[in-house]
Amino acid sequence: MRHMSATRQALARAAGLCCVVVIGAWLGLLVVGNVRTPVGPMDTTMTLRPSLTGGTKINVSPLGALELRSHLAPLRLDVDVDRLDPERAQALVSHPERISGLQQEIARDVGHGTRDVAWRSCVAVVSGAMALGLAVYRRPRRAIAAGGLSLALLAACGVSAYATWNPESVMEPKYSGLLTSAPQVVGNARSIVTEFGVYQQELAKLVTNVTKLYDAASTLPAYQPDPATLRVLHVSDIHLNPAAWHIIASLVTQYRIGVIIDSGDTMDHGSTAENRFLDAIPDLGAPYVWVRGNHDSEETQRYVAGLKNTHVLDDGQAVTIAGVRIAGMGDPEFTPDRSTGDTDPDGAERAAGGRLAAALRAQARAGTPADIAVTHEPAAARETDGTVPLVLAGHLHRRETEVMKRGTRLKVEGSTGGGGLRALQNKEPEQVRASVLYLDSNTHHLQAWDEVTLGGLGLTTAEVSRHLPTPR
Repeated sequence: MRHMSATRQALARAAGLCCVVVIGAWLGLLVVGNVRTPVGPMDTTMTLRPSLTGGTKINVSPLGALELRSHLAPLRLDVDVDRLDPERAQALVSHPERISGLQQEIARDVGHGTRDVAWRSCVAVVSGAMALGLAVYRRPRRAIAAGGLSLALLAACGVSAYATWNPESVMEPKYSGLLTSAPQVVGNARSIVTEFGVYQQELAKLVTNVTKLYDAASTLPAYQPDPATLRVLHVSDIHLNPAAWHIIASLVTQYRIGVIIDSGDTMDHGSTAENRFLDAIPDLGAPYVWVRGNHDSEETQRYVAGLKNTHVLDDGQAVTIAGVRIAGMGDPEFTPDRSTGDTDPDGAERAAGGRLAAALRAQARAGTPADIAVTHEPAAARETDGTVPLVLAGHLHRRETEVMKRGTRLKVEGSTGGGGLRALQNKEPEQVRASVLYLDSNTHHLQAWDEVTLGGLGLTTAEVSRHLPTPR
């Protein structure tokens, strides 16, 4: 009996030590396992994370992520593309001949970063296991034993990763986010041979192609926004595309957006089941102004109104954000059940626009004129001509801009959701569109705007074009 009891105690101590080693090593990786390293023109963060399946995950904001089955081990390599370094990117734009050497540069950077991750991970797991061992056992010898076992565990994981290394994994990556259905971002995978050098070349192509999103900014017209300039992000017709939230959040960060204006059709059917899709709005990083589209129901409107940091505009109501006064009108139609207050859809739109124009005139007489009006359909927006400097709309899934007869500028935005899930039914992919509006800090008039266009499903194109207002 004593022998069995001693055996159980020994097994319990061994199991306890194993738990200390695993938990301590994991905590060490979590706290100090990150390595920030440049890869070509990009700043990245490389990290080893515990995983049941291993592999490599590359996060490319705002485009999404791709996963590679590069190895089988209890550790996964995470690579986050944090940002494009403006100086290094500008050097590539100014000296295109350097792009030919980008492949070798990225290969060196990846090798250097991988070695740094390996050394940092060794220090992290040993430190974490020893610290937890000392806290649990209060004995230096046990703590040292925990550190040694953690290092042995990491070495075993490294051997497993090396033995199962699969450079062909780049042929069958798993995409998520905007990169879904867009394998072109890593080039023609079927032409890849099974060598690590080619694997690095494909990684170089990935980084180079993502860089194209930012290259266009170097050729924008000479307009330098004042630091006090208010930047407004105009989005529309998201149509239940979850990738739109990632794109919007990234644009808010990159452009330092002060307010987001959504001209409707966030939903497809306006059902209660769709409402949870809207829960991402409070986390976008800027106040969110919204008007109802013809695919959004009254229930949708009530749900949006209940979210934090949102402002729902209807019946000519106005809100002031950062000194800019915005008024809006929800769409009178609800397409999913064909409900409308008028047998003539265009007549209903014009009537809604007329009510908005009347509200704008009343606000001007009261000494609180609106700077921007928002509707969903352009037909309603046209009725506000002469009552406001700028009116925003959507609905058409294409961009239009014009200065109307009485001086009001009408800007129609395309679909920020690339047509939403319905785009899968189209023969041609629909582009993802949004615009950044620059408003003068004193007059609140439009000074310039950037049109951001991303390729839709199956496309990896990216374009940013700047426009300046011109007299009629």
